[in-house]
Amino acid sequence: MAGYSQSEEDYLEALYIIGMENKVIRVKDVAQALNVKMPSVVAAIKSLAEKGLVEKEKYGHIELTKEGEAVAQDVYARHQMLYAFFHEILGLSPEVAEEDACKVEHHLSPETRERLMQMVEYVRACNEDNVKFLDRFMHFVKTGKKAGPCEGCQAVAKSE
Repeated sequence: MAGYSQSEEDYLEALYIIGMENKVIRVKDVAQALNVKMPSVVAAIKSLAEKGLVEKEKYGHIELTKEGEAVAQDVYARHQMLYAFFHEILGLSPEVAEEDACKVEHHLSPETRERLMQMVEYVRACNEDNVKFLDRFMHFVKTGKKAGPCEGCQAVAKSE
């Protein structure tokens, strides 16, 4: 996939989300979703169409092309993964996790993205050790203090 600007990725992601929720995608819906004016959306759609990422249909409806949908799905997946990491693992509020995911989703290397996804999948695996780890981490976040030595720390101390 070619590199796209943050703005282009934001538009493609918005189109993708609107398309999942509605049968048709209209300029008005995109403007509302991104909190921008309709002329800005029209200009962005024209640019995306020139790049072969969207098609403007009769009556002002917008459709993602196959390439546009692939890019949009990729951006959406990055966003969802980052939201999960920020909210489920770091314990940030849904609002902060959402805002930060929007900012960071455009700036990850493929290697970092893959590693974060692995971390999310690993922690989501219902494992008692993972639950304990997250509980201990949240205790540390709230109090600034460790919740006593963990089993791993105790095992290392015993072996020394």
